[in-house]
Amino acid sequence: MFGSLKAGDKGKIIDISHVGHLVQRRLLDLGITEGSEVCVKCVMPFGGPIMIESCGQCVGIRRKEAVQIEVERI
Repeated sequence: MFGSLKAGDKGKIIDISHVGHLVQRRLLDLGITEGSEVCVKCVMPFGGPIMIESCGQCVGIRRKEAVQIEVERI
């Protein structure tokens, strides 16, 4: 889960089926799919969003949605 990764950690997305349909669609539109490698750029304090980078793009994801995405640490 993204909740276990810290800034600078890299991971591989395993499962995005637990997040809402709109979030899945947004991630897919940005090229972030199951099997994509991502890097956590920044974790905002106080339950704020998590910034991830994939394919040269930085994306902010709400923490409550990010913790529903299954990620394997690389």
